[in-house]
Amino acid sequence: MSRAVNLRRVTGLGRVGRLRGLARRRPRVDLSHPARSPLGSSVVNCVTYRDGHRLSVPGDAAEAVKRVRASGEGFVWLGLHEPTSREFAGIAELFDLHPLAVEDTVEAHQRPKLERYGETLFAVFKTVCYVEHEELTATSEVVDTGEIMVFVGEDFVVTVRHGRHGSLGPLREGLEADPARLAQGPSTVLHAVADQVVDDYLRVVDSVQGDMDQVETEVFAEHGARVDPGRIYQLKRELLELKRAVVPLGRPLEELATRPNRVVAPDIQAYFRDVADHLQRATDQIAAFDELINSILQAHLARVTVAQNEDMRKITAWAAIVAVPTMVCGVYGMNFDHMPELHWRYGYGMVVGVISVACLVLYRAFRRSGWL
Repeated sequence: MSRAVNLRRVTGLGRVGRLRGLARRRPRVDLSHPARSPLGSSVVNCVTYRDGHRLSVPGDAAEAVKRVRASGEGFVWLGLHEPTSREFAGIAELFDLHPLAVEDTVEAHQRPKLERYGETLFAVFKTVCYVEHEELTATSEVVDTGEIMVFVGEDFVVTVRHGRHGSLGPLREGLEADPARLAQGPSTVLHAVADQVVDDYLRVVDSVQGDMDQVETEVFAEHGARVDPGRIYQLKRELLELKRAVVPLGRPLEELATRPNRVVAPDIQAYFRDVADHLQRATDQIAAFDELINSILQAHLARVTVAQNEDMRKITAWAAIVAVPTMVCGVYGMNFDHMPELHWRYGYGMVVGVISVACLVLYRAFRRSGWL
């Protein structure tokens, strides 16, 4: 039983004719021009390349694949944005994609990974984007994530993008401007996608550095104890989101750079090693940020504790000063008939003077000790 038959039984995918119907119902959109790629809808763009040059091939994706396989030269690049299972059914059957990979592609929310299904590579990349904000608050979104799935075969590349960012249009234009590089085959597209994703990691890391510096400066400022701790926790949560996107990609890139594979040209593997080096830099910076944010949080809690201790010392000092007149007045408020100073002419002045001197002495003593 062929894999295509199994695919139809497991996922209920339709025939290739559905892909032709999809092409008739939906206008063809060129992803090399991102302004004409409407977000929120499934966008299918099929381009054929031969010797690094883009060909104008009439017909739909099935026809393009048929022509490439008949000639034995070139490859087809098919790009989609958030397809449904019904929209992806014909494509999965056309390229004989594994049901598990198809399910991961449609459902999304996958970890970065690299899997082999026969002669097809399936790679998942988490894309990240820095969300601009005027001021970091306890609810600010700092990092927005998406996904790019890439199927790579000997004569085809299928890219599926999820999320509001990470458009592959500029990437396609850059590759088409370098035919010698694009002529190396589908693995060139896989490397270009990985390189763009990792470059975005580095840009986001550099932007997050600004938020880290801002929080650190405010915590160690004169009134750092008044900083809202929710801002620090929010930044830590966003760092965790960035970490989940970046760190797991290390192993797939290492595998692409070191393990032989029919789909990945040997010359391209050296470029994957360069991408892996850039990823390691982003990973190291995120690890440093994680340690720094923990230190900032601990420093903030320590400053809050110190501020509370200072407040308690001030309260205690003033309570001690107030205790002097309270005690003296309490003695003379007992209303006994026989008290020595009750009928003394200068008794009131003396008591007030003693209270004032005692309070002044205590005040100066507390000021010298730093309690006031």
